Amino acid sequence: MHLYSTFGRNHVPFWKNGLMELSEEDLRLVNALQISPRISWSDAGEALGVHATTLASRWERLRGAGAAWTTAHLMGDPKDMCLAMVDIDCEMHLRPDVTSAVAQLPEVITVEEAASNRDLTLTVITQDLGQFSTEVLPKLKEIRGLTKYHTALCTRIHTSGYAWRLNVLTKAEQQALRALAGPESANPSAHDAMVLPLPESHLALIPFLARDGRATAAEIARALGRNPATVQRQLGRVLSSRMLSFRCEIAQQFSGFPITVQWFANVPAGEHEAAATELRAIRNIRFSASTTGRTNFTMIMWLRSLADVMEMELTIQQRIPGIELVESVVMLNTAKRVGWMLNPDSTATGKVVPPYGELLPAGI
Repeated sequence: MHLYSTFGRNHVPFWKNGLMELSEEDLRLVNALQISPRISWSDAGEALGVHATTLASRWERLRGAGAAWTTAHLMGDPKDMCLAMVDIDCEMHLRPDVTSAVAQLPEVITVEEAASNRDLTLTVITQDLGQFSTEVLPKLKEIRGLTKYHTALCTRIHTSGYAWRLNVLTKAEQQALRALAGPESANPSAHDAMVLPLPESHLALIPFLARDGRATAAEIARALGRNPATVQRQLGRVLSSRMLSFRCEIAQQFSGFPITVQWFANVPAGEHEAAATELRAIRNIRFSASTTGRTNFTMIMWLRSLADVMEMELTIQQRIPGIELVESVVMLNTAKRVGWMLNPDSTATGKVVPPYGELLPAGI
């Protein structure tokens, strides 16, 4: 198990009335990295009309404050991996201990505290169903205070968080950034995309990309003690493998959408793709998938307020007439998002629990 601390101590965020704030220029930079997470500062500066050194300095300040970060995580497409959503019940007085314990598991990429009839919701990615059954579930059963779990398996991902955008850039700026984007910015969940298998030597790069989605071949080569040219070739293969989903994350409190809501629904057989298409037109959507279990479809959105929950339900039902909304769940807190440990205010702590951490040399 490897926990990485990625932030320095000399970065100072902007504060106003005791609260940290992001400027419009900060939001524009985050939006640019959402579109092209690994774009060079010179290319980004050309697209945004800002000097490259200014962008680099601004990004280091945002990262240092835990306000934004880039990462890469296993894509979890059911064609190639197993993505499971696990509801957890636990003893009330041991909930913090259970939360901490499940967050240490590298297969558990996201941990959220729910205001519903489950205490925690987990998103788990493993190589296959066998690994989930024989390795992850036994670990859950060993956690003191965890009393019950219920699992739903994802059968198709329709929308994922990598595609969520702030949308503060002009259309021309967005087009320019897309034109400069590399292979890591391609849609990793395209149904006709093939995930290319990677040898173990290449898998060792993934923890570094989980810690910093913009990590360079030179930085990774120094850490691994490998030839930079060799790592450059390996990195190129990893980026084009479609095994990873790259994204630029923002602390939710700065997104303008501080409320997370998950709906569990039933959609008639054969209409899931049409439902997903309708949902993609709603900018709030963060995730949608077809699933097994008590319901067969789930969606997660970020909303501006609790008052928007009913309005969004009406919108969903108008767009997807055959949908049956079975349950809505508001998340009280996100302890871990795609490998990154978060503070209660949604900023990143700087600690990352990446996959394949056991492949790294001691001390990394």
